[in-house]
Amino acid sequence: MTYPITRSYVAIAAPPLRSIPLHFSAACLTGALLTDIAYWRTAEMMWTNFSAWLLTFGLLLGALAAIAVLIDIFSGRLLLRGGLGWLYIIGNIAAFVVSLFNAFIHSRDAWASVVPTGLTLSIVAAVLIVINACLGWAIIRQRTGGLEE
Repeated sequence: MTYPITRSYVAIAAPPLRSIPLHFSAACLTGALLTDIAYWRTAEMMWTNFSAWLLTFGLLLGALAAIAVLIDIFSGRLLLRGGLGWLYIIGNIAAFVVSLFNAFIHSRDAWASVVPTGLTLSIVAAVLIVINACLGWAIIRQRTGGLEE
């Protein structure tokens, strides 16, 4: 008895280009919140310097991620069907803009650079980042039909 030869193909999706710079940007911007809290609790100037550097690197990586998002959209790796995709894009832009204003606030002198405005903007940016992470996860789940990538 002979068995028919069948071939199975496994589709391997190319990872999104935005993934790495976006995740590192989110880590830097969330780290700025932690260093702002440390400055608020200790008043040690070193923490404001750390916050400024983390915001700067987070914004630079966010700009790289924005370019990668455009490439992902035009190559079909990020589909903007429905409101979920657009909400994801708008949320990422909002987090970037809030962090940009936060960087401007952190350029001020000492205590005024963090408390209360800088700390508040860091909290808002961190909340937006968490919401965008959940939206990104929902987009992946929607695209794969509930299967993990």
